[in-house]
Amino acid sequence: MKRTYTVVVERDPESGWLVGEVVELPGCYTQAPDLPALESNIREAVSAYLKTSSPEEPLPDFVGTWRVEVSV
Repeated sequence: MKRTYTVVVERDPESGWLVGEVVELPGCYTQAPDLPALESNIREAVSAYLKTSSPEEPLPDFVGTWRVEVSV
């Protein structure tokens, strides 16, 4: 069975590395210096997460993202 996951990617301001977090899997994230390496690391992180998670736990469904402008 295959399932699709949503990955949010941000750049760490201190290291310059990319940080990817899987939205549907709380606490599942990794980092890498570039996108190809990040994709490989994310696949590995998801596999490890799913092997160690409890199958009874319901996974959240990704709904979307927003960008909000706020005066500071």
